[in-house]
Amino acid sequence: MRCLVKRTFALMQRILVIRFSSIGDIVLTSPVVRALRKRFPEADIRFVTKPQFAELVEHNPYINGVYYLNDSLNELAKELKKFGPDLVVDLHHNLRTRILRTLIGGEWRSFHKLNVEKWLKVNFNVDRLPKTHIVDRYIETVKEFGVENDGQGLDFFFPSDFQAPEISEDLKPGFVAVVVGAKFKTKQLPRHKLMEVCNGISKPILLIGGPEDSTLGESISGNSQGVVVNGCGRFSLLESAWLLKQAELVVTHDTGMMHIAAAFNKKIISVWGNTIPEFGMYPYLPEGGYSFISEVKKLDCRPCSKIGYDKCPKGHFNCMEQQDISTVIQQTIKFSES
Repeated sequence: MRCLVKRTFALMQRILVIRFSSIGDIVLTSPVVRALRKRFPEADIRFVTKPQFAELVEHNPYINGVYYLNDSLNELAKELKKFGPDLVVDLHHNLRTRILRTLIGGEWRSFHKLNVEKWLKVNFNVDRLPKTHIVDRYIETVKEFGVENDGQGLDFFFPSDFQAPEISEDLKPGFVAVVVGAKFKTKQLPRHKLMEVCNGISKPILLIGGPEDSTLGESISGNSQGVVVNGCGRFSLLESAWLLKQAELVVTHDTGMMHIAAAFNKKIISVWGNTIPEFGMYPYLPEGGYSFISEVKKLDCRPCSKIGYDKCPKGHFNCMEQQDISTVIQQTIKFSES
């Protein structure tokens, strides 16, 4: 058996890692890519994702190339079969990847998504979730090949020709980045709560968000008591990531930007609404990292979804309306002094 395992290791010359979406989930795969590279330094490691997430992986020095899922799964399968992987690490594990597995064949290892366990927690509050971060479960997928977690956290890379955006003079003494948006409204503080956060922080603040958050950002910055600069919709993903890297600390919802902040080992205060950290996607930091989770515990209706909704299914939105913003403010002070 030992000889067979060694021979299998020796054959790992071409490796595929699959994660189609989305921002946070792809960033969370970065320790797996790094660990594979350390275990198989001469291997040709390729990543498979959607075109809109290209900049999250194409600058990664541990990756030799990227394949993209466009309109045709069959065309992607032809490309991947031509590559001829010795190992496919499926970190997405859905119907499309199962179809790819049938079309490509070969040695596959698929990530266990805990769909049943999450369904039980959401629908019956039955807790069978492991006390393990998703990154560690990603690594577990390839552990049998001698791949080990190096404990160095997440990665995020910029292109060599990246041009950093200018930072407002008001922010240069040191600023707090507040990520105002979220993919789903039930993961996002309402405006008056965000105002409370911004008015309670004594340091300059940069609001981070996409074009869809620009009106909200303008409203908050225009009505805040201190220095609050609206960056929502003004910067690309890479530029926003660079700005997070420059921040003294980050206040964020459960979003992809939270994971990008973690990749820079930022001090992170994360605010959780309808989702829960127990799903395994809280900030993943190296040992000694600073992370504080703000959530309203012991709500019978929480979690109401493993992802989120456009509005609270119950109508009261207690998971955000009952957030203790004073604790969030106190934590920003504590992190600033540490």
